[in-house]
Amino acid sequence: MQVRILPTFLVSVIVSTSSLLASKSAFAAPSNNQYQASKYRELGLSYQRQKRYPEAIASMKKSVELEPNNFNGRVNLGWTQHLAGQEDSAAESLWQAASLNPFSPPTFNALGIVYLVSGDLTTAVIVHTWAALLKPKNEIAFYNLSLAYHRLKLYDSAVSNATKAATLEQSNPHPLVALAIAYWDSDDRIRAQLAYRKALDLDARYSDRNFLTYLKEAGFSPEQITTSQQILAASKS
Repeated sequence: MQVRILPTFLVSVIVSTSSLLASKSAFAAPSNNQYQASKYRELGLSYQRQKRYPEAIASMKKSVELEPNNFNGRVNLGWTQHLAGQEDSAAESLWQAASLNPFSPPTFNALGIVYLVSGDLTTAVIVHTWAALLKPKNEIAFYNLSLAYHRLKLYDSAVSNATKAATLEQSNPHPLVALAIAYWDSDDRIRAQLAYRKALDLDARYSDRNFLTYLKEAGFSPEQITTSQQILAASKS
């Protein structure tokens, strides 16, 4: 599925930042609405933690209706829609959040993930690149850029971004597995296995072939999971 929201909107959001932020206060919700919206957000987050996504989304939509210019409310809604697999709606909600604050790295990290899992790799690269510009030490952006570049078969860029992510988040095995598959498909099998062994040092569960299906939740495509399984098999031989 492709999320069909033009990435060029990013440019218009940035260009119009001053007027958006200047006018924001003019639409402030009454204090009672703010209070009620806060309660709905809390309820929505509680449902989200329980993975009760329909109830979470309904509560978060109500919070947005009551307080439409609350940035966090729209981010929460968009991310929950993503968790529920509603990628089109997630992108719409997150772009609305971006229009309220076009300089929020977490918002663009979330947007980039939506585009990545939807298979819109070019837009994922654009959005995550902006997120990395906003926050130079953005391990999430670099990690997802690596996965996107790998799927685009731009392996040097995949290696570079995975290396940055692994350096910034040294306790997380995901960037190391991303680095391993980038090396593997660039025919550097030795470095691929070395990177994978570092991931194993962090989490022994990565020695279990079946456990690697969990990487889907970390943004890996089915093909990337298969590649990681191939590296695991080679590392054991």
